[in-house]
Amino acid sequence: MTKIRDLEILPVNFRHEKEFLKNKNLNTWESIHKLTDMQISHFLQQKSLCTESRLKKIRAIALFIIELNLTPHQAYLLLHAGIGSLKTLSTLNPYSLKQKIGRLERKMGVRTQSEINQKLLKDWIKRSKDLI
Repeated sequence: MTKIRDLEILPVNFRHEKEFLKNKNLNTWESIHKLTDMQISHFLQQKSLCTESRLKKIRAIALFIIELNLTPHQAYLLLHAGIGSLKTLSTLNPYSLKQKIGRLERKMGVRTQSEINQKLLKDWIKRSKDLI
């Protein structure tokens, strides 16, 4: 398992979920991508420090990584720009998606680690439409 493919990208506020998933041997994006809502609910009964919303956010990141072949940083960026599913992504146009990402960057006062351009955003949207 390479560093870019594992859960190390997740910030400190996901520490309980990250630890729990690793203990359950769900330490790859592929394995997390396959989790169902029922499995997540079952996990919540086992570990009280995990939250449903955080586990679902981790699953959304895994979905973007696996289905759209995004990097973990790109997937995390989409999630924090307010896009949590392929369906949501498919309804956007590249311009509005670029605005959402730009708004997020300005709010956080940082630039993204990867170059995000209109062509790349258009490709993400097209691939999400093809998958739903």
